[in-house]
Amino acid sequence: MTRLSAGDARTATIKSAFGAENRNRLVALYFHTQSERDAAASTAWRHVYRLLLWPDPTTGLAHCYESDKCQPGKPWYSRSLAFHAWLSAALETSPGMLAEQIDWLFLRAAEDLAAEVMRKASRLGVAAERQMRPYLGGDFPVAGQDRRLVSILKDALGDHLDGEPPPETWQRAVERVRQYLALENKRKNLVGEGFEDVLAHIVRRTWPDPAIAIHTRRVLQDLPGFGSTRRGEKPNKVDLAIIRPNKRMLVTAKWSVRADREKQFSTEYGEYIAAESDGRPFEYVFITNEFDPARLVRACEKLAGNAAMFSHVVHINTDALKAAYGGAHEDSMRTVVRLIDDGRLISLGQWLATLGA
Repeated sequence: MTRLSAGDARTATIKSAFGAENRNRLVALYFHTQSERDAAASTAWRHVYRLLLWPDPTTGLAHCYESDKCQPGKPWYSRSLAFHAWLSAALETSPGMLAEQIDWLFLRAAEDLAAEVMRKASRLGVAAERQMRPYLGGDFPVAGQDRRLVSILKDALGDHLDGEPPPETWQRAVERVRQYLALENKRKNLVGEGFEDVLAHIVRRTWPDPAIAIHTRRVLQDLPGFGSTRRGEKPNKVDLAIIRPNKRMLVTAKWSVRADREKQFSTEYGEYIAAESDGRPFEYVFITNEFDPARLVRACEKLAGNAAMFSHVVHINTDALKAAYGGAHEDSMRTVVRLIDDGRLISLGQWLATLGA
């Protein structure tokens, strides 16, 4: 089998800049720059937010809830402002500079992707010129040209334009806009699987015990103490599994919670119960950055039989919830605050502390 050189391997990784291999390379690089004092469970939330949280492009505020509900004038705009203010203070920066402190993973992956796109474009450009040569002077459209978008940009800039930029300048502007929109579409995958990867790195860094095995997106039946699926069943991948000699934790990690995901929790847990083959209990843990109070309440109160389905319901930072809710005028918000005070809804730091018990 042909082995890739280090340079070739890096190039192959960057070609899939938002893929698992490059994500984990970047997360490891980030933690390499962090001091040992930042490995404490109590500060883990900072790394999650610095790596994954992003500024909402329509409000400029740190994203904490669905964008369409956080626009100025809507109720969640004031809560987003409160969260932004709290996070700025917690990360010891100004509200105007907070964007510089977050979104680390996305921005680095985007840089890797942009570098590969430029290399690819330079290679293809020579071939494209050759292909276009027979049609020169035939009034053919230029690849990437978008007259409608150029018209929108001209209207927006209006009188601020000092003269008419050449077509090449408009084309570069169009390409930059398209690249920006294409990158934002990749954020969903980065935040989804990237959340699992970041949590795995944090667990390993907080508790560097060789007796703890940590797995991301591992097929359930490949984990110790879980049997094979019935023929024809789709393999069930566990977001994050933490296996110790005397404890097994199966973690479902969801940055936010949609209605269809809520329905999956019970199905997922039923599959875990059916596949368990050691006759020993395991913990089923839910970790999220969801800010919707009703969804958090349902997760905390979800039952399997007559017991709580989730062993732990974990929010990245419960102080962030309290800051966003402020006076907690809605019943569901007051219930969330009570669940936090009662210890049913715990922070990432609190949960990580239980791993060392």
